[in-house]
Formats: sequence, C-alpha cells, structure tokens
Amino acid sequence: MYKLSNDFINIKIKKLGAELCSLKKQNDSIEYIWQADEKYWARHSPVLFPIVGKLIDDEYILNGKKFNLSQHGFARNMNFDVVNEDESSLIFELKENKETLEKYPFYFSLKISYELIKNILKVSYEVKNNSKGKMPFSIGAHPAFNWPLENKNKKDYYFEFENLNELKTYPLTLKGIDLKEKTIYLDDKVLNINEELFKNDAIILENKKNSNLNSISLKNKTNNRCIKMTFEGFEYLGLWSKPSGADFICIEPWHGLADVINHNKDITQKKGIKILNPQEIFKSSYFIEI
Repeated sequence: MYKLSNDFINIKIKKLGAELCSLKKQNDSIEYIWQADEKYWARHSPVLFPIVGKLIDDEYILNGKKFNLSQHGFARNMNFDVVNEDESSLIFELKENKETLEKYPFYFSLKISYELIKNILKVSYEVKNNSKGKMPFSIGAHPAFNWPLENKNKKDYYFEFENLNELKTYPLTLKGIDLKEKTIYLDDKVLNINEELFKNDAIILENKKNSNLNSISLKNKTNNRCIKMTFEGFEYLGLWSKPSGADFICIEPWHGLADVINHNKDITQKKGIKILNPQEIFKSSYFIEI
C-alpha cells in the first residue's frame, strides 16, 4: 500500500489496478472512499482500460478477428509498477504482457499519477501507443464515495450541477446503451439522490449534450461536507450505485462508452472510441476536492 499526505488530505493507493482506496482530510476520521464490500461491490476506484463498460457478448472485432474482453477491461485487475515517487505525487505504470496481448493485441504504456494540491487530489492518465499500427482504446474513472459520509440519512444527499436545469441521459439496457435520450429534470441545478434513481443501472450523460458538463458536487442537507469532481475534456459521465442498500455512489468521468445496441462489434467504429497513432500520447486529468 502506498501513501501520500500533505497538510490538508491523505490518500492510499494499492499496486493492484493502481487503485485509490482511501481519501481523508487530515485530523478527520471520515473516510470519503468506499471501502469495498463483496456483498455489494468489492472495489474502491478502479481504472477502466482499454474499454469502458461492457461489450456485446464480451467481444470485439479488429481487422476481421474476434477478441474477448470482459467489462471495463483488464487494467483494474493487474499490478502496476511504481515509476516515480516524491512527497506530493506517485506515478504507476502498466505495460503489455503475454496475457494482455491475447485480449488486446497492442503494445502500450498506461501511466496513472496521483498528485496532492492542497485539499485537491489530481488524478492523471497517460496512454502511449508503442505499436506499429493505430491503437483504439477507451479509458475512464470509477471512484466510489461513501454514501452517506456519516451516520446520516442517504436521502439527505444530492448532486449539484453548474448551469444545468435538466440532464439528457442515455438509458443502459441489457443489450447495450440506448441512444434514445431521456430527460431528468433538476430542481434549481439539484438532483436529489435515492436508490430509485439507479433501478435501471447507471445514469449516462454525454457532456456535449449537457452544456459541456465538466463538474459535479456531492452535498448533503445537514452539514457542509462536500465532494467536488472536475473533469474538463471528458466526453461522458456515469453516475451509479446499486439499488440494494449499498452505501456508495460513483461519479465516473469517461473517455468512452459501453457498446450501443446493435453495434457491429468493430472496435474502431465504437461510439466514443479513441484512436492513437504509433508513438502518440493521450493525456487527461480529473480532480477530487474535499
């Protein structure tokens, strides 16, 4: 387990998946990150790579050949190497190996960095294509926050958006994402949270159809505790919990999506997919402020 701290916050990250597994304020016992419970969901904040979401039949087609990849890809289940460490930051790296090449035939470098900036945690992704041809990929975050943060009523919590009075969402079905939009109306930029919201799985937003949504705050009606996530440049946002008593809620900025209904499985034609040329590097960051 690796640790970082400053005068404001402290975090813990494990090598498996380079996964954030604790976020606290200094001199405060409240844990902001879900502590994983197999009864509901045994993860904290996995990285989603080289796909986001689920493929139809857990397979994709590349140059006429079929490959199998399970939901959210393999990075979250693999040990990363620590390639840089100092007082305020940690950088983890994953590269291809025999196991990944069977599922995803590309040579790559995936770096995940964690940096503390006062009371803000900056999480950055760097993806490099070391293959000779073009490399399709998606990458996304999946941080789960304790909901409620303290012994409070879950119904006291809400999401607050900037400059939005409604959300245009894509329904997630057993057959994939339905691109027939639905609308969720907000109450003065506020979406009150309850388990009923997630009865049909995640709420999926395409940012350009929601006034270039790039931040969201998790607040409550009883105190001033707040989690603000900022994710400028991410094309999609997922909001998710399990409507079964699970005490977590996820805020998930993504570069990519699950397969849409009736997709032809060609990964290069997948909605939201990114394509890197040989030796090209993709970079992206998001921020968690408490």
